[in-house]
Amino acid sequence: MAKIAPTNKNILIVAGDPSGDLHAASLIKELRAKDPEITVTSIGGVRMQEVSTHFIYNLVSVGAVGFSEPFKHFFLWLKLIRLIRRYMEERRPACVIAVDFYGFNHQVLGLAAHRKIPAFYYISPQVWASRPGRAAKIAKLTREIFVIFPFEEGLYKKVRGNATFVGHPLLDIMPQPEPRATAPENGEWRIGILPGSRKTEIYRHLPLFVKAFYRIKEAHPKAKAYLFAVPEFPDENIVPALESVEKYWSKDIEIVREKDYKVRAQLDFAFTCSGTATLENALLGVPMAVAYRMPKLTFEIAKRVVKTPYISLVNILLKRPAVKELIQEKATVDDLAQEAFAFINNPAKMRAARTELTGLRDMLGSHGAAGRAADKILTYLS
Repeated sequence: MAKIAPTNKNILIVAGDPSGDLHAASLIKELRAKDPEITVTSIGGVRMQEVSTHFIYNLVSVGAVGFSEPFKHFFLWLKLIRLIRRYMEERRPACVIAVDFYGFNHQVLGLAAHRKIPAFYYISPQVWASRPGRAAKIAKLTREIFVIFPFEEGLYKKVRGNATFVGHPLLDIMPQPEPRATAPENGEWRIGILPGSRKTEIYRHLPLFVKAFYRIKEAHPKAKAYLFAVPEFPDENIVPALESVEKYWSKDIEIVREKDYKVRAQLDFAFTCSGTATLENALLGVPMAVAYRMPKLTFEIAKRVVKTPYISLVNILLKRPAVKELIQEKATVDDLAQEAFAFINNPAKMRAARTELTGLRDMLGSHGAAGRAADKILTYLS
């Protein structure tokens, strides 16, 4: 590890998935803008690497998710934990900030607690969805937990956690939805394909979503699809997942990597893997069908531990099935296409869905989540 000059203003920040990388990068920028003397050492992804003073490892590119995937990376995780332990003992950071990614980060928090290094959680794991016992563990290991959904604050306070609702960080980066026609001219429907941000998700969902898109194209020949990809996975990692539909690839589907959501905001409908993308679509007023497939063993475990009746954040927040969820064997080309046509062929339903989805903004607080969290952290450090 490269030598780092001793300082009492060095912060260690750890994230492990693309959305955590995005929001951790925003927090880092706020911390360094508010106190230019701060240095940041991070483990995360490409966005964090761009804004950190020192970067240790791209954990996001590993793509460990679910119940079984992390075991495949056991030796890597063990190596990183040892590296973090040494870093804490030799550099002794002013504080540690964990960003989501509980499976790895609870070990990081344990290392910090054992060494009496203050720790914070920004974007708490979704303990309300599964394994609520984790809330008490997080409460015990942190000075403060910065939560992004209003109902999470009370959940942590029940287990004597110091939790603060700071608002959802997506509000700071998502553009306001713009009014647009219910149906495009000449049937030029713009269909989004969001298969996930991890390689396993992409391989399971991408062929399914592409085939569903071509059902739409059979009825509307001028329809076009936009495949949204994360920076961690270049085209050569995506195209192999399309072998069964490769003949359509270059002509009708455009790969999009964007930071400003301008292309996404213009979608008429989206086929979406469960995850943060569902909430992003909603804030832009994009109707969608949500699908998720996972290994059978993982699904059987998930059924026993997940406590919510829904898998999409939209339905969880609205407490009703506002968007169609298709899980496991129900995630078929026929059902996905049928749901798309239910909107494409019904302008009134399309308008109502856009209104309901954009209304979620009012439930997520106000702009400035990262800034509010940064202010709290800097207050502790001072």
